[in-house]
Amino acid sequence: MAATNHTTLVTPQFDKPVKVLIVLSPYYSDIADGLLKGAKAELEAAGVEWDVVEMPGALEIPTAIGISDRKSNFDGYVALGCVIRGETTHYETVCNDSSRALQLLGLQGLCIGNGILTVENHEQAAVRADPAGQNKGGGAAAAALHLIALARKWGEIRKDIGFKPRSDEYLMAGDNDGPKTA
Repeated sequence: MAATNHTTLVTPQFDKPVKVLIVLSPYYSDIADGLLKGAKAELEAAGVEWDVVEMPGALEIPTAIGISDRKSNFDGYVALGCVIRGETTHYETVCNDSSRALQLLGLQGLCIGNGILTVENHEQAAVRADPAGQNKGGGAAAAALHLIALARKWGEIRKDIGFKPRSDEYLMAGDNDGPKTA
């Protein structure tokens, strides 16, 4: 089945440096190499600094991202790997759990591009990983960059958000010093 045309957004531009961690599972090394090549090219074209860490499989990728978020200073993450259907239900577990964990990390505010391929066979993976083909590694890197740009756009707006009255006569949840009196 031929790929259909789709819209690709223009890569965001940044006025401050961006640092991204690529978390890669090289389980299928030829597929991982293509994904990584596409991701690196996308990040380099945007002038983004990147680093790579390898994990044994797709299930370890979200945990590595969570650890990195707590202990490092990356602006975003690119998750890269491949899960090919086998003879057991392990495929569904790995696909569902790795995807769900990445989504939960994203909902907590992490900027993650998910490039973990979930395919039926090696041929499908090869087409998707090829930087000259579907370039899913580059697509995951682009997704991370778009999320970083959005987080930076809204991350700077911090003052006067919410419903706290401007008056000092009210005690609000979290206030430690009580209402102000004249």
